[in-house]
Amino acid sequence: MPTPSSRQRPSPRKAPRQARSAETVGVIVEAAARILEEAGLGRFTTNAVAERAGVSIGSLYQYFPGKEALIGAVIVRETSRLIADWDAALTAPTGREALDGLIAAAVSHQLRRPALARLLDLEEARLPFDPETRRVLDRLRAILLAVLGSGDIRRQHDPVMAAQDTLAIIRGMVDAAGERGETDQPGLARRVCRAVYGYLDHV
Repeated sequence: MPTPSSRQRPSPRKAPRQARSAETVGVIVEAAARILEEAGLGRFTTNAVAERAGVSIGSLYQYFPGKEALIGAVIVRETSRLIADWDAALTAPTGREALDGLIAAAVSHQLRRPALARLLDLEEARLPFDPETRRVLDRLRAILLAVLGSGDIRRQHDPVMAAQDTLAIIRGMVDAAGERGETDQPGLARRVCRAVYGYLDHV
């Protein structure tokens, strides 16, 4: 899990209020994501992002004060997509089916764009505590805690600690698989399930 930092990643200057502005921000964030996954941090500049997005540098600066804010926006976008998938998993009829859905979503999220996911993991750990990133990470923990409270999952002596450990197991295994270049999502999901249930069923 991320460790506390005395620094904070800068937040966007303002939130888009109109559909056209929201579309512009979306294009800028996707341009940032593509440069990060294709060229890494070495070629990641606001000018490169503006050029890739097809907007002026002035338009970019209306919304983002610099590179750090852009990276934060990509982290929030990607994590928000994972949250949406985890929220959907909560509708499963049993806790174990819901947990299986959370694991499958985490695997898909990591291996869908693995180069981007690995870079964002590193950046999130470096400067994790801007308010928006903290909000989405807290939501992930809350969803997992709710699932672990289901009647068909063994009751945990310390549910909060169990949720933190389970999230660490999931993230650790899927991050490592992405780094190795694995592509077998169902196989990875089965391995993560074995590890998670091995922990939960023997605490």
